[in-house]
Amino acid sequence: MVRLFQILAVVLLGVAAYFYSTDNKDAAFAAGVLAVCSFFLNLRFQMKSRIDARRAAEQEAALPDDDASG
Repeated sequence: MVRLFQILAVVLLGVAAYFYSTDNKDAAFAAGVLAVCSFFLNLRFQMKSRIDARRAAEQEAALPDDDASG
């Protein structure tokens, strides 16, 4: 999912550059906004996966170890 949003952001940025070069400022703005949104969604999914991994590691570390108690 993260890679999808990265690719989408780059593609939309290229589309925005194309529209800007053809003097279609409204479409360039819309594509640029979508590129920025895709970039921030990418960051959000990256942070969520890191937080979930950290939380899982903390829960695993908090579990009592059966081998150490015997």
